[in-house]
Amino acid sequence: MHAKPPRPRRRPPPPPPAQPAGHLDEQEPRLYTPAEAAALLRVPESWLRRRAGRRQIPCTFLGKHLRFSAADLAALITAAAEPATRGHPTRRRRPPTSTDLTHAESHASITDAPQPHRTE
Repeated sequence: MHAKPPRPRRRPPPPPPAQPAGHLDEQEPRLYTPAEAAALLRVPESWLRRRAGRRQIPCTFLGKHLRFSAADLAALITAAAEPATRGHPTRRRRPPTSTDLTHAESHASITDAPQPHRTE
């Protein structure tokens, strides 16, 4: 009896060459899903989706699919940046009106009444 020689195994094609981290091929722009963009920005995904649906933030729709480009995310970060302020922001108080004064006087008897002491 003759034994059959083993058949040579076919090897899978080699994987494509890896690109360095952070390098984007200009022919393949990177689009982020809402979950990926939310993770990068550290905000809730629902916040991104709601604002994008109202067209309040830069985004890209591929048909009905929402995506964010790196430029969209950069624009969002730039628009949200606030300049540094000195100290705490001051609150503006409005001057009391005549209705505020009469309202305060009507409650004066309640607030000025002595509070009964509770004993336990």
